[in-house]
Amino acid sequence: MCLAIPLQLVEINDKIAVGEAMGMRREIRVDFIDRPQIGDYVIVHAGFAIERLPEQQALEDLEAWEDVRNALG
Repeated sequence: MCLAIPLQLVEINDKIAVGEAMGMRREIRVDFIDRPQIGDYVIVHAGFAIERLPEQQALEDLEAWEDVRNALG
């Protein structure tokens, strides 16, 4: 099973992008995303953005991850 944190695209240079969430930044490939845009939220697996998420869903997921992080202390 894979658990993924949605990343928001903050930089895009051809097929390489930088995604950011919860204070972390990761360089990722966006080959599988049709017309990626800065501000898009994506799910990443093995370094590749594999799916675009609606903003509301991404924000709800990030809130749930924050709850987990706070619960673990």
